[in-house]
Amino acid sequence: MSNMNGHEHNGNGNGEMTLFLKIWRQKCCSEKGKMCEYTVKGISPDISFLEMLDILNQDLIKRGEEPVVFDHDCREGICGACSLVINGIPHGPEVLTTTCQLHMRKFKDGDTIVIEPFRAKAFPVIRDLMVDRVALDEIITSGGYISANTGAAPEANSIPVRQENAELSMDAAACVGCGACVAACNNASAMLFVGAKVSHLGLLPQGEIEGRERVYNMVKKMDELGFGNCTNEAECEAVCPKGIKLSNIARLNRQFALSSFLKKDDGGLKQEWN
Repeated sequence: MSNMNGHEHNGNGNGEMTLFLKIWRQKCCSEKGKMCEYTVKGISPDISFLEMLDILNQDLIKRGEEPVVFDHDCREGICGACSLVINGIPHGPEVLTTTCQLHMRKFKDGDTIVIEPFRAKAFPVIRDLMVDRVALDEIITSGGYISANTGAAPEANSIPVRQENAELSMDAAACVGCGACVAACNNASAMLFVGAKVSHLGLLPQGEIEGRERVYNMVKKMDELGFGNCTNEAECEAVCPKGIKLSNIARLNRQFALSSFLKKDDGGLKQEWN
């Protein structure tokens, strides 16, 4: 039996699949990479995409070949570590799903699957499918926090918060910082990531105090690190595994326009109006 790509494959009658993989292999960011082809057999539709790669790596190790390097951690869709572009889509074809939560039932016996790393100037390749996303951490350290004393939690009702703001903040806080928005954007923009962080902090009273400095510093750091600007194509929202909305970028732009009236000097941001 032959599939549309010309590969020979045979179903075994119990739902297990034979898949043909084209995987990006690269030793480091300073060396050229290339696509390499592999075949995996006996793949259950009930396993995850990363488990399929585990099976491939076991086969490669048995043959004395280098296993494919890819990033992962919790494998529960929480940590944001997994970062694969599958058939041209960051995290793959399943919407609102991270790579680790993507199951092989989304593919058919005999399919050819192209697997690449997240590609962006700010995400240099470490090896194969693993990229260095420390740039997102640097954006966070530039302003993605609030300055508050730690200790016993205050009484919950001591600071009133509008229900609408609480919901919007919670929605933005769902961002796991995976970088899929950057990988999907033609400009490699991190605006959705930054917008989510600015929203989830700035919409609450605790984060309002540092709001102007936060947005100014985070956008400035984003530009310094080589991320592009947003051109409103909404590719980021389409691939975000946590459903972060484009409205967070609009909120970021409004707050950044306001903070642009502030001047940066040795003492920090200085207000220029009365």
